[in-house]
Amino acid sequence: MIRRLSPPLIVFAILVYLFLLGPLVIVIGAALSDTTYLTFPPQGLSLRWFEKIFEMSAFRRTIVTSLQIAFASTTLALLIGIPAAYALNRYRIVLPSWLSTLFVLPVLVPEIVLGFSLLRSVQVGAGVPVLIALLLGHTLIVLPYCVRVISASLASFDFSIEEAAISLGSPPAKTFFTIVLPNVRSGVIAAFILAFITSINDVSVSLFLTGPGISTLPIQILAHVEQFFDPVVASVSVLLMLLTVAVMVVVERTLGLTFLAK
Repeated sequence: MIRRLSPPLIVFAILVYLFLLGPLVIVIGAALSDTTYLTFPPQGLSLRWFEKIFEMSAFRRTIVTSLQIAFASTTLALLIGIPAAYALNRYRIVLPSWLSTLFVLPVLVPEIVLGFSLLRSVQVGAGVPVLIALLLGHTLIVLPYCVRVISASLASFDFSIEEAAISLGSPPAKTFFTIVLPNVRSGVIAAFILAFITSINDVSVSLFLTGPGISTLPIQILAHVEQFFDPVVASVSVLLMLLTVAVMVVVERTLGLTFLAK
C-alpha cells in the first residue's frame, strides 16, 4: 500500500531545500553579475569576474598555497591518523580509554583559541616559519576527522584475520598493508575528502598563522572584502564550491559513493 505524503510535510521539505540551496543560488547569481558591485538578482550575465580572479596575483598565489597546505596537511594527518586509529582499535583493551579522547581535543577547543595558542607557542615561542606553522595548524585541526572516520571503519574489521595471516608466517607490516589497509580503504578515502575540504575552507586557525607573503584563499577573501565590494568574492566562493563538487565527482567516478558507504 502506497502512502501519500501530507501537504505540510511536502511544504516543509521544500522550505528546507530552499534554506540549503538559497544562499548557493544567490552567490552564483552575484558571481555572474555584470555590475561592478555585489547584487542579486544579477543585472546582466558575465564571466569577467572569474577571469579577474586569475588576473590578480594575490588570488593566484593564495589558491596555490591553499591547495598545497590542504594536500600536505591531509597527507600528514593520514600518516598519523591511520596508525593511531589502528592502535586504538587493535589494542583497545590494553590502551587507556582517555587516549581516544585526546585526538578529539582539537575539535572541542574553539578554533580561535587554538589558533592563538599555536601563534604564541609555535610561531612566536618556537620561531617556526609561517608556512610550517600553517601546515602544523591545519594538520592539527583535520587529524581528529581522520582518526574518527578510520576508527569507524576499523571498528567492524575482524582482527582475527590479521592474526591468522601472521600465524601463517606473514610479516606484521606486510599483513597490515595487504589485509588491514585494503579493508578500510573506504574509510581512508572518506577521511581524506573530509580533511581536505576542512583544511581548504579553514578561516579561524589560518587567520592567526598566516604572515607577510603567505596567506590562504579564505584569508585573502576576507582581506579583499575589507577593501572592495565587487563580485570577485562571489566568484571565488563559486570556485571553492566547484572544487568541493569536483572532489566528490572524482570519488563517484572512480569508486562510487556506494563504495564509501560500505
